[in-house]
Amino acid sequence: MRLMEDLSYSANEGTPEMDQTVSLHSRFSNAHQQRKVVVVGYALTSKKTKSFMKPKLEGLARNKGILFVAIDQNRPLSDQGPFDIVLHKLSGKEWRQILEEYRQTHPEVTVLDPPDAIQHLHNRQSMLQAVADMDLSLSYGKVGVPKQLVIKKDASSISDAVVNVGLKLPLVAKPLVADGSEKSHQLSLAYDKYSLQKLEPPLVLQEFVNHGGVMFKVFIVGEAIKVVRRFSLPNVSMWEVLKNAGIYHFPRVSHAAASADDADLDPCVAELPPRPLLERLAKELRRRLGLRLFNLDIIREYGTRDHYYVIDINYFPGYGKMPEYEHIFTDFLLGLVQSKYKKRTTY
Repeated sequence: MRLMEDLSYSANEGTPEMDQTVSLHSRFSNAHQQRKVVVVGYALTSKKTKSFMKPKLEGLARNKGILFVAIDQNRPLSDQGPFDIVLHKLSGKEWRQILEEYRQTHPEVTVLDPPDAIQHLHNRQSMLQAVADMDLSLSYGKVGVPKQLVIKKDASSISDAVVNVGLKLPLVAKPLVADGSEKSHQLSLAYDKYSLQKLEPPLVLQEFVNHGGVMFKVFIVGEAIKVVRRFSLPNVSMWEVLKNAGIYHFPRVSHAAASADDADLDPCVAELPPRPLLERLAKELRRRLGLRLFNLDIIREYGTRDHYYVIDINYFPGYGKMPEYEHIFTDFLLGLVQSKYKKRTTY
């Protein structure tokens, strides 16, 4: 934390007695007037800056003693600041290297989040591995991942590979690289194995799980969790699988305009996942992924009350679409600095 002090001046200067009195008074006055400011340097894309750095967030942050400062990407990072926290979402090997070097030379600064940890979420093959390894099964629910297959090249071999591993149609096709671009969010639904060769590797094929057309977006900010409903792909019946053929392409399925929170839904579909289940899942993933800012796309298998699947994980998602994100995020930033300060004072 940086100390921003209100400087006091006195006209009574010159005598030792008065100098001593003024000095004592100034120290007492400054101790009460100094304001602790948390300086957060941010390096975001222009799109992310527009959606996240809203006036309401910056105003609330100022009232809580948080100052957001834009990082100049044309200047060395070490020459800027000093920062308490660096918040970032930029891509590229060069930026990752800059951040890693900065973390080594500025261990006192919290970088949200470590570049190497973020990289695991840029590949859909490794993205869901942490969830699969957990095999989370508790009294209030079970969490897994859909059965999936990675195809890195040679589209002509996809149909044989699908048969060999026993994937059931229909299949959801997603780009292997999840870098936050529009292309990485494009989905396709394949109804027959012969059309699979029309897909463009590298990609991931996931078994489609009927979930009532509703997905749960679980936003995670440190230990805080916020859940919203989003419309998703509708259920697909066996009759539809037999009747339809080919590949159906979809734009980004989950979008702010597709909010399902106020929709008149079947209560069995609309019911949110149990809070204890989400808290356990989030805690485990924070530890396994080494991340504090991410969200989970979760679906509940249609016809069940407690069987959930994580189908996607995103780093630093669209928090601007999360209700009350300004309060949640500023409290999180303050908590980070206070926690680090407490650790320093115990040594």
